[in-house]
Amino acid sequence: MRIATGTSVLLLAAGGVGHAMVTGLSEDVRRVDPFDDLDTDSRPRGDNGVNFLVVGTDRRDGISATQKERYNLGGSACDCTDTMLLVHLSGDRDRATVVSLPRDTYTKLPPHEDRATGKRVAARPAKLNAAYTAGGAPLTVRAVEKLTDVHVDHYLEVDFTSFMSTVDVLGGVPVCTTEPLKDSYSGLDLPKGTTKLNGGQALQYVRARHLDGGSDLSRMKRQQHFLASVISRATDTGVLMNPVRFNKVAATLLESVRADPGFGTEQMMALGRAMRGFSLASSEFASVPLSDVDHRVPGLGSTVEWDRPRAAKLFAALRADRPLSAPAESGPDAPGPGASDPDASERDGSESGGSDRDGGPRVEVAPRDIRVEVANATGRRGLGARIDRELRGTGFATTGAPSNARHAEQARTTIAYDPRWDRSARSLAAALPGAKLVKDPHRGARMKVTVGAADQRVRSVRAPAAHGTPDEAPMRGDEADCG
Repeated sequence: MRIATGTSVLLLAAGGVGHAMVTGLSEDVRRVDPFDDLDTDSRPRGDNGVNFLVVGTDRRDGISATQKERYNLGGSACDCTDTMLLVHLSGDRDRATVVSLPRDTYTKLPPHEDRATGKRVAARPAKLNAAYTAGGAPLTVRAVEKLTDVHVDHYLEVDFTSFMSTVDVLGGVPVCTTEPLKDSYSGLDLPKGTTKLNGGQALQYVRARHLDGGSDLSRMKRQQHFLASVISRATDTGVLMNPVRFNKVAATLLESVRADPGFGTEQMMALGRAMRGFSLASSEFASVPLSDVDHRVPGLGSTVEWDRPRAAKLFAALRADRPLSAPAESGPDAPGPGASDPDASERDGSESGGSDRDGGPRVEVAPRDIRVEVANATGRRGLGARIDRELRGTGFATTGAPSNARHAEQARTTIAYDPRWDRSARSLAAALPGAKLVKDPHRGARMKVTVGAADQRVRSVRAPAAHGTPDEAPMRGDEADCG
């Protein structure tokens, strides 16, 4: 969600900024042409308003070794999109609508040229965030337009460095939490209440995937709250009305951003003039409605499927330049190409579900759909059997035949998992507080829990809702902000 900061600063630029100043900023922007070789006739028709596809990548060029260690940013970049937003500015520029697109969305990528090999690739099933890896910005735009039937006018791409620096130059961004948030994977550690985050802390906050039962959907909701705080910070502190302060913020952001060639000086100036009166209440946030949060696909693992009729209505509202909370116009709301399913023959159709349990976090994948084997690495007799029994009692599909680990005793419980089943792994981790996730690319669907001396507790978790949750309802910026 690092892209959120850049979106709010660029798209809310007030009209007090001089033409020469903006020209200088525009010349510093790195360019990428996402519309290269796109078939104009096959693209959705452009309607009222302006649509931006804003993506965040995990590039971390320019981040120091100290920052990587402090904010848990080690490891290699995946060259993929970590976050995607479709941002619609109304025709009168009085309103901005931000729709989060789940990275694990099941889709079919259009035929394309693989950017690594240069070879032509036929249409194939994939997760949405794989479009960037396979075909860069052009394939990402094509995939999003095909799914949503919304014409993308401009493309913005932001990385870790830009996000952190922009939050810092804003003087930090406050977030409010109803309970302490601690995630050992991202390093996030926040108390209950309101905390002003610096750039590194903000990155931890929006990246954390092991809170809220490990749900990526909860992470998107947290990102939307953060974006509302960014907008509030930029408007309340007068950044957008002060040319000198705006120039400093924008220059910091644009050091790492990439944009399409059509987003230049005149476009920045026009947006600035039109949006002088923009306020937090003028923004609204939504996530794509889902019908299945654990759609299994051979070779892809766990994906999410959109609720096609409800998603079609959401994107129809964008095309019609309506607020998401406004009633639809009379007449049929015909779904666009994005409402079509990938071939049924390519689906692996077990539905997630299961009844909710009292208490415990809601997870992405129903425990009954997660296969688990347990090994005891403590030397304590009977511990493996107890953990196996408690996991099975919580709903997980354990083998019922725990073993003793072959290696020496270990302190911390680990969960070995195949990355293709990362959503299942996060759901299992929610039931084992303190456990460490360890990637094992060749494991297949079955997880392996190796019980350590320090982590011997199993907690109940709740299965995902079968048809979306109330959290999918659109919210205005003033409802999302700390207030």
